[in-house]
Amino acid sequence: MAAEYRTTPSDTDRMPGGVPYIIGNEAAERFSYYGMRTILVVFMFRYLHLMSDQLLPAMSKAEAQEHYHTFASWVYFFPIFGAIISDAFTGKYRIILWVSVLYCLGHLSLACMSTPGLSPASWMWLGLFLIALGSGGIKPCVSAHVGDQFGHRNQHLMAKVYQWFYFSINFGSTFSTILTPWLLEWYGPHIAFGVPGVLMAVATLMFWMGRNVFIHVPPAGTTFLKEVFSWEGIQTILRLGLVYVCISVFWALFDQTSSAWVLQAEDMNRNWLGMEWLPSQIQVLNPILVMALIPLFQYVIYPAIDRVFKVTPLRKISLGLFLTVLGFGLSAYVQEWIDTGYRPSIAWQFIAYILITAAEVMVSITGLEFSYAQAPKSMKSVIMSVWLFSVSLGNIVTAMVNHSIQVPSINEVVAQAEFLDESHDETKLVKGHWKVRASHLLTEDKWKEFPDGTPVKEILVAGHDGQFDTADDTQLQFDRFMSLVNLENVEIASLENAKAVIDAHFFASAPDDPSKSIPSDEEGQALIAELRDTRNQALAYHRITQDRYRIVSPGPDGLMQSPDDVILQASIQRADPQAHQGLAQLPYTWRERRLIELKGEEGRREVEADRGQAPETRISGEITVGGLVTLEGAAYFWFWTTCMLGAAIAFVPIAYFYRGNSHMQDDPDNGPPPADAESPVA
Repeated sequence: MAAEYRTTPSDTDRMPGGVPYIIGNEAAERFSYYGMRTILVVFMFRYLHLMSDQLLPAMSKAEAQEHYHTFASWVYFFPIFGAIISDAFTGKYRIILWVSVLYCLGHLSLACMSTPGLSPASWMWLGLFLIALGSGGIKPCVSAHVGDQFGHRNQHLMAKVYQWFYFSINFGSTFSTILTPWLLEWYGPHIAFGVPGVLMAVATLMFWMGRNVFIHVPPAGTTFLKEVFSWEGIQTILRLGLVYVCISVFWALFDQTSSAWVLQAEDMNRNWLGMEWLPSQIQVLNPILVMALIPLFQYVIYPAIDRVFKVTPLRKISLGLFLTVLGFGLSAYVQEWIDTGYRPSIAWQFIAYILITAAEVMVSITGLEFSYAQAPKSMKSVIMSVWLFSVSLGNIVTAMVNHSIQVPSINEVVAQAEFLDESHDETKLVKGHWKVRASHLLTEDKWKEFPDGTPVKEILVAGHDGQFDTADDTQLQFDRFMSLVNLENVEIASLENAKAVIDAHFFASAPDDPSKSIPSDEEGQALIAELRDTRNQALAYHRITQDRYRIVSPGPDGLMQSPDDVILQASIQRADPQAHQGLAQLPYTWRERRLIELKGEEGRREVEADRGQAPETRISGEITVGGLVTLEGAAYFWFWTTCMLGAAIAFVPIAYFYRGNSHMQDDPDNGPPPADAESPVA
């Protein structure tokens, strides 16, 4: 450590000089992180398949949620390694500065999607991995770095600074959550991911500028390892581990405000407070509410509760877990309304955000301060990383659930079409499930002689019997850009007949009423009750939202929710004269321009229909094979609400029997902390 760097806190009761640099750095870094994270699910679901010249199938909601929470689990897993390197070898300042450079490169990779050399998906995963590595070095160290600035004389200011610290996080994320969805909508992914990268560079510069006023606690080296594996270190990790397991369930639900709640918002009436909100922008409610609720809890709610019973950190966390049950339960009720054909106001999500953000204030801020105080002196970053691992664990569980509910889809073959030809080994299964045989309908030198959309390649996908050229096969045809232009399956005719019945019922009722929903599950099933597929099996009807439904044939295996399902997904494009007059004056969004660029006049008609500019209301249908999810709609939200209730109940005895000690940086190296040191557990 350079001689000019101070290694112990000053003997003062005033605010440490390094705090403003840390707070400023955190605000800019959080702008970059949340700006990227805010749009990630929507980008994967609605934009990623448009990033190359080949028009690929859009990612499913469940797959987008799985990938989002996989990334989030990396972000909160890598802090373990950052903490070990920091506490044992480099110290907090150096590791934060070094990994900030990786962080910047990660943002650059996201901004470079569509650049030759890698596929858009590869650029995305490279960028997300680098950001996770960078964040892994910063997260456990920067929060512990805050605590390192304090001694016992100004320890009373630490709770206030951690409030500021959390306030800066939400201050930065507020502006990015408003800005980046707008940038994505109008300027596309390159700009939307590039602007957060610029802010990360600003954050790195700001942190470097504070180097001479920070307290640089030297790395503990072998002392660190001895303390980690000492009986006290092991006891500390085990005690906190029980607390963190229950808190991880909170994070499994809370982080779905950036995935499941965003996707839910797409099916809600987002005209609120005099403006039309983008689905991703709804997340701005969280940081705004945090900034409002922090002082409310600090100066009103906690003192009021303290007059009834003593408010300890673990009691705050326990109350927060039960509040989470209420917040996510409300989102489940909202989803029930969507499932029954309504478009509830986005204001209902605002109420849910109040509940779950209040829970965040009680769980996250309290847990941050509690974890630092409970950690032995040379284990501060390690314990902070274990705290962050509770977030990772919650996201791992969410990713695993979303992975497990996905049924294999033939779109997995469509995505690989470019790489499949006559040389493909027919015994080698695509994605471990699909047996395929590829052939060219036209030689490559003849492709340009035919108009766009002409099939040039055919892929035959074997059905349930595993044999080619039988009745249960699916035939896929692709044009020269490897975009799917035709799908043939023996069940298509029966599904289209059923669609005609549903559509006729809808148009006979009130097609021009924008609030008119398609038939309910019971009505729709009754309408097609007499229809059968080619195997004389009943078809299944399900209303997804007010404007979308599906009809399913069980396929050759006779089982629903299997890879052999043949599915017709239908959606209504409503003619809306008022929308036609208003939207006709608006320029196309980036996504609309890209669809027109890739699909030509077909894309233009699709865009105009989605805008309500079609001459008449119509119902489009799309056929696919497999790809359903086994847990969807309100059932998905109730599943997580039940998990949270169980964790909240389990936490009560854990908190009651917890015993621990607080440790500050200027505690004596041997013996207990000073007698006047305040215990965060008491």
